[in-house]
Amino acid sequence: MNHLFSNLTLADVHRDVIRNIVSLRESQDLFDDLSDSPDEWLLAQQVEDEVKPPPYRSRTPVIHRPFEDAQWFNAILWPFKNWQASRFSDGSFGVWYGCDCVEATVYESAYHWYRWLLGDAGYEKHQVVAERKLYSVACDAALLDLRQVVHDYPALAHKTDYTEAQSVGARIHREGHPGLLVPSVRYVGGENYAVFNPVALSNPRLNCQLTYRLDGQRIVVERQPGVKWMEIPITEI
Repeated sequence: MNHLFSNLTLADVHRDVIRNIVSLRESQDLFDDLSDSPDEWLLAQQVEDEVKPPPYRSRTPVIHRPFEDAQWFNAILWPFKNWQASRFSDGSFGVWYGCDCVEATVYESAYHWYRWLLGDAGYEKHQVVAERKLYSVACDAALLDLRQVVHDYPALAHKTDYTEAQSVGARIHREGHPGLLVPSVRYVGGENYAVFNPVALSNPRLNCQLTYRLDGQRIVVERQPGVKWMEIPITEI
């Protein structure tokens, strides 16, 4: 693995990348379970508005117009503020993950939803429904390109053992590189973007909303509620 970095090139990336996160299709009033009074809901909302952080503002407002703080925090900032262990992080720093296409991000997120979230909770044998929001996020950075070297370092693309990938991520984080580009492990032909610096990301826009339904040994994915769009056998993830 020591020779890996001597064989890398840079990918000059200027494109939209798809970010897939847990979210409700329809917004809910978060205070309606605390009181039956609409006036008290409004008061609680006003208090929240007074104490929450100000909306994000682009450092280049002429180029990037100000957008909803919820989109910025949910689509971009969340993994940098809420560190979790992942393929390229041992949990001591945050990494943002996105994909080059919707299909790749569905396969990647379906794995984590089923194997980690449902598996840890013991719900992998139940009928479970999850709702997702997909954002198109502009990525502008020179990323380390691992696409051509993965075949020489297969441990980087292991489906369950992240040991080698995390050692690579630790060095990238330590040395301050903005991120890397690597083939998707779970969707053939797809590509994953692992970003270590939020400065490389901007302009999140809603791409689409999806529903995941665990139905026996398959995950049914819906763009329109009740209408199957994709079907992923559990054995494929």
